Amino acid sequence: MGSEGPAAVTIHVTGFKKFHGVSENPTETIVSNLKEYTRKKGLPKGVILGSCSVLETAGQGALTPLYQTLQSALTGKDSQSSCSEKIIWVHFGVNSGACRFAIEHQAVNEATFRCPDEMGWKPQRVPIVAADGGISRVRKSSLCYFSADSLPVEEITKALAKKGYEIMTSDDAGRFVCNYVYYHSLHFAEQNGVKSLFVHVPLFLTIDEETQMKFAASLLEVLSSLC
Repeated sequence: MGSEGPAAVTIHVTGFKKFHGVSENPTETIVSNLKEYTRKKGLPKGVILGSCSVLETAGQGALTPLYQTLQSALTGKDSQSSCSEKIIWVHFGVNSGACRFAIEHQAVNEATFRCPDEMGWKPQRVPIVAADGGISRVRKSSLCYFSADSLPVEEITKALAKKGYEIMTSDDAGRFVCNYVYYHSLHFAEQNGVKSLFVHVPLFLTIDEETQMKFAASLLEVLSSLC
């Protein structure tokens, strides 16, 4: 009867809780409501929405649940992931000063927190993964493990811009908890044959909740089409 088509892509998502200066983190709302939202609106063919986890906005405090959820997708504890050969992690974080969405191309092996995180930690020029060497080490997102070509962040950005979203590609995820989690995720992804992407969103005061929920669903659709 011919090909059954490409294997499904399982996409897991994370967001963050509140932190200094942001009493209500939009990514907590997005991630907490995404399963119900996509249940009502429907998911693109070939997409499985896996775990939806909300992390503490604390560098070291986020690591245990982060690695637990990352590992669960590989060990079969997450039954939805076990039926898919392709696993992508999408991490949402907020940039309170932003006026548009940003797809983050890379993370840097440097923790220099501008203020203490939610556990009171304020590292300065500390390597995130000591085994990777110095703070200048960069890890880039690469979602292309299905073809010889890379799946550039620019293509994701262009596809979402065509859908009407105010969006940009970024090479700087900061040096706070977002970058900290992204770097760990990229490190894990490289070691375990999965993929990772980080997306910064504005506050709901800048882009309303409904638009941001639509954006998150659109991102799942774009990832499925490009993968």
